[in-house]
Amino acid sequence: MAALDHAAELDKAGANISGTRSAALHLVRRYPLGAVGALIVFLFVALAVLAGVITSFDPLTTNSKAALAPPGAVHLLGADFMGRDMFARIVYGARISLMVSVGATVLGCLGGVIIGLSSGFFGGWFDLIAQRLIDILQSLPLLVMALVMAAALGPSLPNTIIAISIALVPNVARVVRSNTLSLRELPFVEASRAVGMSEIRIAITQVLPNTLAPLIVLATAQLGSAILVESSLAFLGLGVPEPHPSWGRMLSESAADYVRTAPWLVIFPGLAISAVVFGTNLLGDAIRDMLDPRQGT
Repeated sequence: MAALDHAAELDKAGANISGTRSAALHLVRRYPLGAVGALIVFLFVALAVLAGVITSFDPLTTNSKAALAPPGAVHLLGADFMGRDMFARIVYGARISLMVSVGATVLGCLGGVIIGLSSGFFGGWFDLIAQRLIDILQSLPLLVMALVMAAALGPSLPNTIIAISIALVPNVARVVRSNTLSLRELPFVEASRAVGMSEIRIAITQVLPNTLAPLIVLATAQLGSAILVESSLAFLGLGVPEPHPSWGRMLSESAADYVRTAPWLVIFPGLAISAVVFGTNLLGDAIRDMLDPRQGT
């Protein structure tokens, strides 16, 4: 009997693996660009998580003998003007970009959901005040708003996350509010009121889950925006400070003085930023298409 049960479990596991593989192949065939974006994002996350395994160099250790060493067998992507290994700095810099982008996106989405859901569902004076504040925040471009917040808070890793998250709140709030306005008048909301559910419970358990699809699409797109803004802040000296390696600061330190004599100091950090933003945008577009009910199966 035990042998039969074990065989049944193996068959079930095999069927699950086969089904997952078939689903993955279907998604690759239907959304090839999305698959490319997912692969880029996966590699980016893998670099961040396995940074200590991928490279043996310390991104902060200087070596005057290796200063401005070109790409080669010892330093795969060369070394900077202080002799620090560029490959190690880019790999460890992925951790900074991942922490900032995920942290800022989560905080920005959380704040935007709270404001947008409350504003759209309850309306009244709260909606009026909240939307005027959102209008003020949206009057500034994303990067300018992040610059203002970063300059006010000061350069540090937590402050960079907070500064970018504040700049991301308006878009999330607007998307959640617009969906909430259309959902709060639907029959299932009226049915929930009829059975005695409180307004807060209806908003959280009935309305909020139905806003998750556009929120997921927006959050995926904002991951790339957060990485780009963090790099811009670091380039301007308002982002993550030393000793943390940052792609944007690598460009800031090298662009003016070494772009001609040591172009690898500019090329590789720039390629890292471009690849990750490109990958998140492709993935976001694919998720949008998958969650769009107007798309065919």
